[in-house]
Amino acid sequence: MDSTQLALLGLLVGALIGATAVGLVVFALRSRDQTRRVTSVEIPDGTDSVLQGMDDAAVVVDASMLVLSSSAAAEVFSLHVGQTLGSDTLKSLVRGVRASGLAATENMQLNRGVEPRLVAARASVITPRLTLIVIRDITERERVEQMRRDFVANTSHELKTPVGAVTLLAEAIDSAADDPDQVRHFASRLTAEAGRLGQLTSRIMNLSRLQSADDIAEMRNVSVDEVVTAAIESQGITAEASDITIARGGDRGLFVRGDPQILIEAISNLLANAVAYSPAGAQVGVGVREGDGTVEIAIADHGIGIHEDDQQRIFERFYRADQARSRRTGGTGLGLSIVKHAVQRHGGSVELWSRPGRGSTFTIRLPIVHAPESHSEPKRKPKKSMKSAARVSAKRGAL
Repeated sequence: MDSTQLALLGLLVGALIGATAVGLVVFALRSRDQTRRVTSVEIPDGTDSVLQGMDDAAVVVDASMLVLSSSAAAEVFSLHVGQTLGSDTLKSLVRGVRASGLAATENMQLNRGVEPRLVAARASVITPRLTLIVIRDITERERVEQMRRDFVANTSHELKTPVGAVTLLAEAIDSAADDPDQVRHFASRLTAEAGRLGQLTSRIMNLSRLQSADDIAEMRNVSVDEVVTAAIESQGITAEASDITIARGGDRGLFVRGDPQILIEAISNLLANAVAYSPAGAQVGVGVREGDGTVEIAIADHGIGIHEDDQQRIFERFYRADQARSRRTGGTGLGLSIVKHAVQRHGGSVELWSRPGRGSTFTIRLPIVHAPESHSEPKRKPKKSMKSAARVSAKRGAL
């Protein structure tokens, strides 16, 4: 082998040795980067900015469940940078995601302050040692969905009773075709059940309309005197048949902004309840007075009253404090719910004071507006001989 070949062989060997050395260096660097990637707890660039732009609560935690970065909304769930996760359920979710390497979502309860909230927590791995947790509060969504399910179920149940009764009575009339007295008896009951079905359907439609997102179409300045008078007249026959007097007292000449028909129905519903649950010979009072920027309309009775446990639920749809009595009086369980939503759609509120055996007072508060020029006469106070329902309710603490 001559000197030229030896030189070329030396160069080749040197190149191989150099390439091997470079390969070893590259492998070592890659191994180092891999090790750093596996063991690093450095947050990727831009993570903090992304979290701060999120509306949901979101945090990045390391393998020891220490919060390294968080969104502003995470603070309401007591998730703070530098603190470990306090929820065992969240920790379990993170461990499962880290073990599988796959993102996962789980519904759970977390405290927002001291208030328990239903949340959907989603965890996903962003590096071998870092995990992203996004928490979305779904309490309100689930509440609305449950209300929808309850409404459908309750409506179906309530409609079954009159529909079934109409069917049976129609069959009874057919069977008693040769007995005029029986036909008249069943026909009168059929008419009553049809009326109940119509009332229930109407109230369901009214409640749905009040709960819709659409604005009230007939908003105008409304005379409270006219609304109260119309409501009292609507219950006049029922009250007279039950030997109950409806007395109106308080301030006059007040105005609110709203739909007169909706307001009349709301007050009529309260008066109907007061009449239905008062003993014969009793008096139901309707008192009106001007408050601090509001008009207060109080409907007071001396009836059976409402138990404290029922007062928290009395405005729920289809809820009846006295199931048997409500059905005997033809109640649908929707009247007070309609009152609540009607008043809320007018920017007001409704409150209840009640004691079993002493009666109940419902107080509606609506924002007051200036009287139109054509109705600008001074307010008239009730005569001294008139028993003011507002004064009665004030003594009870309702106003």
